[in-house]
Amino acid sequence: MKYSTEIPKAEIDENGFAKNRGWIKTYLSRNEPPYEYFGATMELVYKGVSVGQYSYIDAPEIPDNDDIAIVRSDDGKQWRYVPDHRGKTVFNTENQASYPVDYLGEIKTGFTLLAPATKFDKWEGKKWVTDNQAMKADQINTANQTKHQLIDEAESKITLLDRKVRLGMATNSEKTALRAWEMYSVKLNDIDTATAPEIDWPIKPA
Repeated sequence: MKYSTEIPKAEIDENGFAKNRGWIKTYLSRNEPPYEYFGATMELVYKGVSVGQYSYIDAPEIPDNDDIAIVRSDDGKQWRYVPDHRGKTVFNTENQASYPVDYLGEIKTGFTLLAPATKFDKWEGKKWVTDNQAMKADQINTANQTKHQLIDEAESKITLLDRKVRLGMATNSEKTALRAWEMYSVKLNDIDTATAPEIDWPIKPA
């Protein structure tokens, strides 16, 4: 017929060349590895010519979850499906350092998607295991530092208040405060830091 209202459709032969001029739906990949799929388009091809580079006429199967990415094989012959963890956080199994995933494929060796529960966790093949001995030692060390800081503060208060009492310069409220700080200091000294972190710290005088 002389006229047609139909859009001409191209037919592709077994060698990938168009048998006629027309439009064909193609499926596109990025132009650099890992050649991720990024959409479909209608492409005009001419007789004897193939579709454009990184354009393919075979449709990929769309994964049913976002943890899978579609990529073109390196030889351009088929679509492949690889893990997609982009946007997630991985942890270095040696030092717990965290990094955002910015690549496609399996998580790199030496990293895991599992987050450590504490800074004392050690990676043991498939999971983090807390080094309770190291954690306890750190808790005791922290408690000792806190205890010494609080005692130093209390003794500083006591020294000044005691001096005012000895010199007859203390008010009644300051005399009361001296006793409160002395009692507070004694309670601090009695604390057994080996029970950390379950320590009931005394209330500091007002």
